[in-house]
Amino acid sequence: MRVLVVEDEEKLRNQLKQRLVSEGYSVDVATDGEEGLYFAEEYPFDVAVIDLGLPKLSGIELIRSVRNQQIIFPILILTARDNWQDKVEGLEVGGDDYLVKPFNMEELLARLNALLRRSAGFASPQITWGPIAINTAQQQATLQGNEVLLTAYEYKVLEYLMLHAGKVISKSELTEHIYDQDFDRDSNVLEVFIRRLRRKFDPDGELNPIETLRGRGYRFNQLQPPA
Repeated sequence: MRVLVVEDEEKLRNQLKQRLVSEGYSVDVATDGEEGLYFAEEYPFDVAVIDLGLPKLSGIELIRSVRNQQIIFPILILTARDNWQDKVEGLEVGGDDYLVKPFNMEELLARLNALLRRSAGFASPQITWGPIAINTAQQQATLQGNEVLLTAYEYKVLEYLMLHAGKVISKSELTEHIYDQDFDRDSNVLEVFIRRLRRKFDPDGELNPIETLRGRGYRFNQLQPPA
């Protein structure tokens, strides 16, 4: 999943990026509101973390501008302010949740995870299609209840496809959401991940969980539980 972090405090910005990357997120960072707006307008994100007290363009103005352009990724607000009016205004212009500084990093991760699930229409971290399931909180995958060991990028691909099950996901979209900006985005590598996932979850070719649509991309089929 690709996350945008807009935070002017260098130490916190670096801590957020380091922790999010370690949790498997692809992270872009902006140091002020204007840069944050540029990133939001130019790149596809799954979720954003936006501080309210930003230079050049405030967090409130940034969120308002993003929502006025019908950019709909979930937004987690960060604020050092205790004034409840600031929190209310941030939510009213289009924020989805907020954290008051200082905060626990585990809580931030849990809130991001919840925002991502809800934006995809899931209430629980356990997402199941037929015999295949993932737990987005633990970043684990199972087949018929047995854990399947995945590399970080294999999990990223599977999670994105399962969160968007039934939809055709182009290679470019999948690449944008699982890779960092400076990563070598070779589409052949993506095909390797898909082949590995098929081999691990459908060795006999009976389920066909990940379908290739030539010239269009991939689709995770909405598998039904066995009768």
